[in-house]
Amino acid sequence: METPASLMHQCPLLLPQNRAKTVYEGFITAQGRDFHLRILLPEDLQLKNARLLCSWQLKAILSGYHQIVQQRMQHSSDLMSFMMELKMVLEVALKNKQELHVSLPPPQFYSSLIEEIGTLGWDKLVYADTCFSTIKLKAEDASGREHLLTLKLKTKYPAESPDCFVDFPVSFSVSWTSSIVNIHSQFLTALESLKTFWDVMDEIDEKTWVLEPEKPTRSATARRIALGNNASINIDVDPRHPTMLPECCFLGADHVVKPLGIKLSRNIHLWDPENSLLQNLKDVLEIDFPARAILEKSDFSMDCGICYAYQLDGAIPDQVCDNSQCGQPFHQICLYEWLRGLLTSRQSFNIIFGECPYCSKPITLKMSGRKP
Repeated sequence: METPASLMHQCPLLLPQNRAKTVYEGFITAQGRDFHLRILLPEDLQLKNARLLCSWQLKAILSGYHQIVQQRMQHSSDLMSFMMELKMVLEVALKNKQELHVSLPPPQFYSSLIEEIGTLGWDKLVYADTCFSTIKLKAEDASGREHLLTLKLKTKYPAESPDCFVDFPVSFSVSWTSSIVNIHSQFLTALESLKTFWDVMDEIDEKTWVLEPEKPTRSATARRIALGNNASINIDVDPRHPTMLPECCFLGADHVVKPLGIKLSRNIHLWDPENSLLQNLKDVLEIDFPARAILEKSDFSMDCGICYAYQLDGAIPDQVCDNSQCGQPFHQICLYEWLRGLLTSRQSFNIIFGECPYCSKPITLKMSGRKP
């Protein structure tokens, strides 16, 4: 039970303002700092109906903790226990704000940075935050593609190397010589080394129908390309050797993709690193890749035959009925759930045998390593 003496001992700077002791005003102390507050109690002195009035400093520090303070007030048995709870919340709030607070760098940080950007050229700067702790620089490769270099500077700059972030298919390691100009130069050298890779990927994106990824980044090395007849090929290109034979995986009905696999094995000797990757794929597979504008919807059904959607949790339909008269694609998870619900389906290890939802012909689902 709270007594005036115990409250005075715990909160010596908080004093009653009337005889009924329904109004208290004073200060709460945390981490050596005093914060002004005023507490209005009802006549029955119940905390659940009390009001807490804070100074603007205290209100700013407790911003985000309003619900917690209200909860503590609702469940505190008396004013002293509430003040102890409030002090604990205030200590946590102050600690979190100190951890978030970043001291400003010294003046030489800014003078050195401004001088370097001036040397590099202000036209290269595309972004800087209010503290100049994060800046973004642009550069063009020999093919006219624009690339961004993001630098996160530390307070000890230029004595300490900044963190560098780029959209590359390979790691970008810099040799720090206390110069952003030098990092930008290393960035340009790296761009030149990856020019052929991006030329290869751009040609594929421009001249074929890329199913995945929908919006490829400069770091993406894989492409899933439509072949027609509900078949596609997934390639993964080596950024360091972009004109060499990539990893290939055919997706579609067996009667469509098996002949392509045979052609790939038979014509592998025709691969010429002097030609573009796309031209080599055409020569080796003996096909022309249809562009999206040419490939009609009737020739390449994009949507899953079960959920009638194309994208499902990031996946696109990659299971196809092997019946040449059907060829309907399905999401793996949709086909898995469908077959699992049929009494006539059977499973052997990771393979499910059942009937196609469209043509009722036999269909086989081999589940991948990822769980449907």
